[in-house]
Amino acid sequence: MAVVDIGSNTIRLVVYDTPNRLPIPIFNEKSSCQLGAGLALTGRLNPEGVECAVHSLKRFIRLTEAMGVERMDLVATAAVRDASDGPDFVKRIEGSLGVTIQIPSGPEEAQLAALGLLSGIPNADGVLVDMGGGSVDVVELNAGNFGRTVSLPFGHLRLPEAAQGDIFKAREIVDVELENLQWLHEGAGRTLYAIGGSWRTLGRLFIEQMDYPLHVIDEYTLASDDARRLCQLVANLSKESIKEISGVAKGRAKSLPYAAMVLGTMIAKTKARQVVFSGFSMREGQLLKMLPVDLRGQDPLLSGCAAMAERTGRFAITGQEIYDWISPLFPPGRDAESRLRLAASMLSDMGWSEHPDYRAEHSFLRTLRLPFAGLSHAERVFLALAIYVRYNGDRNNQLVKSVGSLMTDYDFDHANVTGLALRLAHTISGSAPGILSGTLFELEGNTLRLRLPENAAEERDIFAGEAVGRRFKTLARSLGREAIIE
Repeated sequence: MAVVDIGSNTIRLVVYDTPNRLPIPIFNEKSSCQLGAGLALTGRLNPEGVECAVHSLKRFIRLTEAMGVERMDLVATAAVRDASDGPDFVKRIEGSLGVTIQIPSGPEEAQLAALGLLSGIPNADGVLVDMGGGSVDVVELNAGNFGRTVSLPFGHLRLPEAAQGDIFKAREIVDVELENLQWLHEGAGRTLYAIGGSWRTLGRLFIEQMDYPLHVIDEYTLASDDARRLCQLVANLSKESIKEISGVAKGRAKSLPYAAMVLGTMIAKTKARQVVFSGFSMREGQLLKMLPVDLRGQDPLLSGCAAMAERTGRFAITGQEIYDWISPLFPPGRDAESRLRLAASMLSDMGWSEHPDYRAEHSFLRTLRLPFAGLSHAERVFLALAIYVRYNGDRNNQLVKSVGSLMTDYDFDHANVTGLALRLAHTISGSAPGILSGTLFELEGNTLRLRLPENAAEERDIFAGEAVGRRFKTLARSLGREAIIE
């Protein structure tokens, strides 16, 4: 499946692999056409942007045909929706390329963005703000449910034009638009969720400024005071100064101070406790609408891990088999922790094809940067550490210490024990299915027992390796227990 987002600033194609699980993006390309440039002044689409869009859409359509894409949805947002010549643009594209373009209303677009966010943070609570080139969409979220919704006409392209390049005038425009949205104050003490390319760029700048150890934008979280201070800093920078900052696209230099000003204003209006940046948006919301109902409800992390395991595993042992085997080592009924252990079990054979000297390091970094929704930064570090230890990585290595501050001491120890248990599971079974079920863990007093089958000795020989005994003792020691094999 594919989604083409025809935005006011960029046109983006994302192709998703959709077997029988929640899809994973396998191709992503954008074209900076700036369809909405000049819209605030002329009321019409940018003529150069229109030609760029036609050329880009031709390429995207031909690429998806070559890739064997079975379904592609094209969605146009604020610029096409609001421009007087938007219908002419749509008619030209549909007539020449044989496609259909959907144009959601402002509130519908906002709810698509919210749907994309909720795919990764299902219980999101606060206010979602999605800044595009032509509009800012705002959605109230109440523990994962939609509340009030509004679309405001001051995207990062349209606002500088309407303010004639004066950021102080732009602030007045924003204040006037927000004046009647008294319900924004109900976000006090909750979370502001920031979505959109401009704010992802800001988030990356903030990661650098705060010397934050993990360069992953999705679910990057900042206290509101820090976010407002950094927004004010960027809002006061000149275009020339922004061009000197590495990692900022040339096309963002002019509009980024306005985007920073709007984000700072939204933080102040909502009185949010914290800001969470999202790597997901309207495209993911549109994709979810395209999927069968049974796929929409899947956990994005577990679904992604299962798909990765199918691609990277050697044999037929499943993450569920490993998870069931290690579960007696941990307290029952801790859903969030159980979910992470299941994900780690699914990923635990991901590094087998790497060079042995680099398996731990490569698996750590790969896990840390998984392209899946549904993972906080602390959870990313937990998974990465568990897989790192599974491949005999040293938990005191500088690689781990660089991001260890994102976890509590309890979670650090929990990840370490999980990794040691995974390593033992793969040592006993050789990563082959059906072997682990012949053994059983028992926690009793100060001992950890590994029970072997009571049948004939030759049946037990498969479990009698020297490495099994050594790694079992290491696992027991991490739990403060004596190791006994019976």
